[in-house]
Amino acid sequence: GDTIPIRFPDRRNDHEFEFVIVIGKECSRVKQEDALDVIAGYTLGLDMTVRGPEDRSARKSCDGYAVLGPWFVTADEIADPDNVSFCGSVNGVIKQDANTSDQVLSIRELVEYASEYYTLYPGDVMYTGSPEGVSEVKAGDELHFVCDQVGEFKIGVSG
Repeated sequence: GDTIPIRFPDRRNDHEFEFVIVIGKECSRVKQEDALDVIAGYTLGLDMTVRGPEDRSARKSCDGYAVLGPWFVTADEIADPDNVSFCGSVNGVIKQDANTSDQVLSIRELVEYASEYYTLYPGDVMYTGSPEGVSEVKAGDELHFVCDQVGEFKIGVSG
């Protein structure tokens, strides 16, 4: 199956299971009350992070460290994107069991915030943040991410 290659095996590499927004309309400076109107749908994401002294963007930008999908659900299939449960495990041990209602910012707030700084385009994706439970992964680990409203994926970690 698919694997994530660990780019820096001598460093700590963490998983972050996240709910992901997919933008459907070009937009800028979207207000919260209009935010759901610009969303095409949702998918699942795995945001891998190398811990260390580098700039945060470099630690999150290694090849293969942003996994998406494989499922995409349209916005109308999720009645309330601020109430979506998901669960991530490593080697069968649940590490993250959360709901989007637990996020620091709501889906609407995230779209409003991002669109204040950037024009958003159809197909842009927004990882919504990782709930508590982030942990280290190593070569040989198996990651499993489940969201009843979106789907699931399994992916291995290679050295």
